[in-house]
Amino acid sequence: MHRANWFSWGSKSVALAIMCLLAVGAYNAQKDGQKDGQIEGKISPNQWRLADPIRYENLTLFPVLSRQSADTAGFATLDEGLSAGQVVVTEGGAEMIRRSRDGHPVAIPGQSGASVNQLVLINRGSKPLLLLAGEMVSGGKQDRIISKDRVVPPGAAPLPLDVFCVEAGRWTGGAQFSAGNLMVHPSVREQAAITKQQDKVWQAVRNGTTTEVPLNGAMAAAGPTPPEGGGVGAGRVGQTSQSVTVTSEALSTVIVTEAPTQSYEKIYKSSKVAVPVDSFAEEVQRRFDRATGKLKGEFVVGVVVAYGGEVAWGDIFASPALFGRYWPKLLRSYVVEALTRPKSSEQPTIDDAREFLKPLVGHESVETEPAIYSLKEVTEGKYVEVELEALRPFEITLHVMKVHRTS
Repeated sequence: MHRANWFSWGSKSVALAIMCLLAVGAYNAQKDGQKDGQIEGKISPNQWRLADPIRYENLTLFPVLSRQSADTAGFATLDEGLSAGQVVVTEGGAEMIRRSRDGHPVAIPGQSGASVNQLVLINRGSKPLLLLAGEMVSGGKQDRIISKDRVVPPGAAPLPLDVFCVEAGRWTGGAQFSAGNLMVHPSVREQAAITKQQDKVWQAVRNGTTTEVPLNGAMAAAGPTPPEGGGVGAGRVGQTSQSVTVTSEALSTVIVTEAPTQSYEKIYKSSKVAVPVDSFAEEVQRRFDRATGKLKGEFVVGVVVAYGGEVAWGDIFASPALFGRYWPKLLRSYVVEALTRPKSSEQPTIDDAREFLKPLVGHESVETEPAIYSLKEVTEGKYVEVELEALRPFEITLHVMKVHRTS
């Protein structure tokens, strides 16, 4: 072969080999970060789109859609972990020595006695544990709710866990807790995650909602006279503004007759309250399924929630799978809030919801547990945004909570 031709052929071969290597590298990089159409990494608000509103009575849901979905299969939820026995939650105090994942006894620092606002959690599973503010654990001396979003790594030392009580009238029972399979409604979640005051949490449990009622609607806001036996008012589609379906008076009656310890679970699962909650939730679910059932190339990763004309809340997740794992108890929590809020003929527009989702510019605080998670809170006026980011095994924004404060 002529030397010039040989060099030409050799150069082309080298170039072709380099191109092949680059292509293989790119493919492997993509494969490493993608599973079943999912990607690993942060989910940006720029990737979100709001679908048309889903309305029923005074509740409006705007599905949050994304074309990208992170891989969240490697995270466990609280209910899953407790139900499988891979997560243990107990009172502090008398049982000060806990067993770690490998079975060795471990002393809990600073645990001299059971405390209303602190429990002990051990993650014995093989996955990082995701906790969301407002999730309930049942049992112990009182039912409690998680105070803030966080991630607990597998095999970690027993964790002193900050909580709030949602059963003010009991301080008896065993030390162990079970899955509550319940998310408290936004008025209670706000007091736990944002206000961070136990008395405000109890007040929201007793009264149902912390939203302000206009003075000119105070009489109407008392709602219909509860049926004999302390039932709840029967709100109807098209009912005039400033009436409610579940009144604070009805809740007080339920507390006296069925939930003397002011147990959140017993109050809001009482037959006098649960029937309208369940039927309301079933109808919203039917409408939600119909509106989102034929999406192509997009996933539902969260919702923006409005009551009457007020866009009030948002829960958005890193993947549709993670959203789906929380959706049943989130939906019920939104419905409880809707049934305790004053009704209004106003309806929010999709532009209102888009405005609500815009990033906040205000006071920012960050709490970080190195190499585990970061929790960022931004406050601007009456709006608060809380963003939970896992830092291991890769950086990923797991959950964003957006709140229009009522208090």
